Amino acid sequence: MYDYIIVGAGSAGCVLAHRLTEDPDVSVLLLEAGGADSAKELRIPAAGPANIGSGRDWGFQTEPQPHLDNDRINWPRGKVLGGSSSINFMIYMRGNPLDYNAWRDAGCPGWGYDDVLPLFKRSENQQRGASEFHGVGGPLDVGDLRTVNPMTDAFVEAMSESGIPYNPDFNGSYQRGGGYYQVTQKKGNRASTATAFLDPVRKRPNLTVRTDTHVTRVLIEDDTAVGVEFLNGSIPDQIKASTEVILSAGSINSPQLLMLSGIGPADHLRDLNLPVYADRPGVGQNLHDHLLAPVIYESAEPVSLTDAGTALDLASYFLLGRGRLTSSIAEAGGFIQSKEDAPAPDIQLYFAPAFYMTRGHDLPDGHGFSGAGKILKPASRGQITLRSSNPLDHPVLEPNYLVDDADRRLLIDAVKRTREVLNAASLDGYRGRELWPGSDVHSDEELGLYICKTAETVFHPVGTCRMGSDSDTMAVVDPELRVIGVDRLRVVDASIMPDITRGNTNAPTIMIAERGADLIRQDA
Repeated sequence: MYDYIIVGAGSAGCVLAHRLTEDPDVSVLLLEAGGADSAKELRIPAAGPANIGSGRDWGFQTEPQPHLDNDRINWPRGKVLGGSSSINFMIYMRGNPLDYNAWRDAGCPGWGYDDVLPLFKRSENQQRGASEFHGVGGPLDVGDLRTVNPMTDAFVEAMSESGIPYNPDFNGSYQRGGGYYQVTQKKGNRASTATAFLDPVRKRPNLTVRTDTHVTRVLIEDDTAVGVEFLNGSIPDQIKASTEVILSAGSINSPQLLMLSGIGPADHLRDLNLPVYADRPGVGQNLHDHLLAPVIYESAEPVSLTDAGTALDLASYFLLGRGRLTSSIAEAGGFIQSKEDAPAPDIQLYFAPAFYMTRGHDLPDGHGFSGAGKILKPASRGQITLRSSNPLDHPVLEPNYLVDDADRRLLIDAVKRTREVLNAASLDGYRGRELWPGSDVHSDEELGLYICKTAETVFHPVGTCRMGSDSDTMAVVDPELRVIGVDRLRVVDASIMPDITRGNTNAPTIMIAERGADLIRQDA
C-alpha cells in the first residue's frame, strides 16, 4: 500500500510526484499507461511531430465535426513519461492575469493571478534571470531558442510593421504584442516534465514509477477512494492508497476514468450498466479547445525546416546543442485584440518556418513558411462521453468546434490579420506563392469555407472536470481539487480549468500541479 497513487505521469503527474516525495515519510506510486521516454524523437525538439501517430501518442480522434467539413480531427496526446509535454511544441506561455482572476471570481478562491504567480515562479529556471515575474532554480528550464530561423526574424519585424508592438516577454507585465516564444528546453534539448521534474527524483526511495500500466477504474468504498484497478499486461490487478488517489490523466482520460468508476452523469452511467457512486453531471462537459487556421506560402529562399536533419544539422545539434534541430517549429507569434476596447487579447498568432498542413493534406515539395491565427477564448463547448464500459475503448470526443458562430467570425478575422502580417515588407524577400487560402480567396464567405476545410486544433483540450464551488451543480472538483461527492479523490490536470487560458496550456497545467501539491500537503 502507498500513501498516494497518482494516475498519469504527464505534465501534472510528474510535478506531483516530485513535490509530494519531498517529504521522505510519504510514499508515492506514479502510474503511466505509456512507456519510458527514451526515444530520440522525444529529445530532439524539431523531431516532435514524429511522435504524433506513434506508439507514444494515444491517437484520439474526435467525432465528425459538422463545421469542419465533417472531418474527424486528430487529437494527439502523449502516452509516455512526460505525457503531452514530451510531444508538444514546447512553448512556455502562462496566459493572461485576467484568466486566473476570472477563475477566482467565479467561486474558486486561491486561484487569482496573485495567488498563482508564485507557483509559476517556483517551477521555473528562467534563462534570463530572476525578476518580479520570473524565478530561477526551479526544475523547469525556460529560455530563448538557441537558433532562430531568418524567416522568423523577418516575421517579428513584419508584426511591428503591421502595428503589433514588440513584446520581449509574453509572461511579464503585459501580454499584448509580438515577439519570440520562449520554450521549455535545456541546452537545446526538450525539457519535458519527465526530464525536468521526474528524472532528478527517480532514485528517491519513497517514489515508485510504473510504466505500461493502464488504470481502468478507481476503487470506491463507502463514498471513499481506496485505490485503483489496472491492467498488468492483460490481467486486472488492484492496489490500495492509504491517503489519496489523484487523477492526473489529462482532459480526456481523467473524465473517462471518473465515469468508468461510477462518478459522472447518472443516466449515462446507468445506460452502460455502470454503478453510480456520485451523480456529477459536469463530468466530461465543458470541453473546449483552441482552434487555429493557417496561412501558408512557398518560400523564395531554401531556408525552411523542410530538409532539417542534414549532416550539418546533426553535427550542430549533437556537438553544440544548436541549429535547426533545436527549433520548436512555432518560433514566434503574438497576442492581439480584434477590438481595441477588448479587455485582453482574443487572437494569438503563430509563425513556423515550415509548412503546417494537417487534416490529411500532403505537404508540398520545396520550402515554405506558415502563419496562423488562433481564437483564445472560444465560446463553443462540447463534451466527452463513454463509448462503452470497456476501459480500452476510446471515449466519444465531441468538441463542437465553431458551433457558436462568434468563433467562426473571430477565426475569419484571425486569418485576415495573419495574412496582413505575412504580406508586410520584411517578408518580401522570402514570400513566394500563397498556397493557403490562395490569392483568389478574400471574402468572408470564401474565408469561412476555407476555415471549414483547414482549421486545426492546437492540442489544448481543457475543462472536462471543471473546478467550482460545492453549490455549483456542474462542478466536478472543488477549489481544493477534491472530487465532489467522493472522499480522498482529486483531479489535478488541465481538465479542472473552468475556462481556458489565453495561450498555450502546458505551463498552466504545471502550475495547477504545483498548487495541487500544496493543497494535498496542507490536508495531510
